[in-house]
Amino acid sequence: MPAEKPSIKSFPIASRLRDGRALALDVWSVFNATNLPSDCINLGQGYMNFAPPPWAREAAEQALRSVEGNHYSPPKGRLRLRKALKEFYSPQFGRELDPESEIVVTSGANEGQYAAWTAFLEQGDEVIIFEPFFDQYLPSIVFNGGKPVYVPLHPSTEGTPGAEFGKKTWNIDFDELKRAITPRTKMIVLNTPHNPVGKVFTRDELERVAQLAETHDLIVMSDEVYESLVFDGREHVRFATLPGMWERTITVGSAGKLFAATGWRVGWLIGPPALMGPTSAATTRIVFCTNSPMQEAVAAGFEQARERGFFETQLREYVERRAVLVDAFERLGLEYAWPEGSYFILLNISRVRWPEDYTFPATLDGRGRDFKAAWFIANEVGVSSIPVSEFYCEEHVSIGENYARFAFCKDLDTLRRAAERLQRLRDFLV
Repeated sequence: MPAEKPSIKSFPIASRLRDGRALALDVWSVFNATNLPSDCINLGQGYMNFAPPPWAREAAEQALRSVEGNHYSPPKGRLRLRKALKEFYSPQFGRELDPESEIVVTSGANEGQYAAWTAFLEQGDEVIIFEPFFDQYLPSIVFNGGKPVYVPLHPSTEGTPGAEFGKKTWNIDFDELKRAITPRTKMIVLNTPHNPVGKVFTRDELERVAQLAETHDLIVMSDEVYESLVFDGREHVRFATLPGMWERTITVGSAGKLFAATGWRVGWLIGPPALMGPTSAATTRIVFCTNSPMQEAVAAGFEQARERGFFETQLREYVERRAVLVDAFERLGLEYAWPEGSYFILLNISRVRWPEDYTFPATLDGRGRDFKAAWFIANEVGVSSIPVSEFYCEEHVSIGENYARFAFCKDLDTLRRAAERLQRLRDFLV
């Protein structure tokens, strides 16, 4: 007689996982490289396929060869890194930053934001986020008892000068933003330069947000991790430098984006002591401290970046990379949102058609049309992207499902090969 199979015990799962979409199959799992053709060029995920600067890596190696570099760092960050951040950012903020009370080093920008939401959100507090949004915002807010309130950016129909098919960046409807604010609103999340739109918020737009933040006494989370990638002579306005905004703004930074080091997981927050103190207390209880050798590497990165002209050179390289994809989309005759900053381009894929009998995996059931378009492009053209409807609430999915996000944080050879492959899309356009 066969032995009975042991029963599998199940336990109630916290509602925060459901409400924060943590249990759903996310877009990164659907478009994982293991699910796509082995030769598919990955322009979906925003990681680089080139190394951080050598002098920064050497600092990490030196730290690993020391005793101190292999042990706990101070919870608020290693002093060398906080001093380097002070020297780099004080001129940009127009004030002498205090590395003891106004800078907190975190385990990546994500963890820093999570710690800030832990520090300031009570159950039911509302947090306004602009759509499409960086997908980590949603679970991090919900896990800390907050309620996301979504305000969509709207695609522009106006052309970009010098481009036949490029459209100007997406826009805020300020009436929608005002209606979204209620007595329960606690925070607004800004992301400039923006992922995934590539929008750089103008000074006028930010001043109007600032007026609302002051009127309603809101904290502003200003996610500026793409700060070094602002193109075409545009101005990156640090929200905290606007009148009256320093006292209510948490500015978010990331070594992963600045130094092509996404796996180092080193980020930082800058703000007044009243915001940094509680956030530092929260991050101490979440991760205790950030890894030591990578903090040394980031410190060295900042210490030498100016004299080596690192950020200026990096910006020129990204302009060249951007041009490869822009040219590919222009040759295809497909509309795209002109990227003013970051390393993403949104391509309008509403004209892409596939055979009626084309087989899609069950993982795409119930998803937006952009999931099928991105899957078809990845499998039949050999270039992967990310469907933008993933970054919307259900109510606003229709805005995003006409777009796929392509990342140009890759070397030129990879981008050129992808650009040539993308020309095969001509056979599937209407």
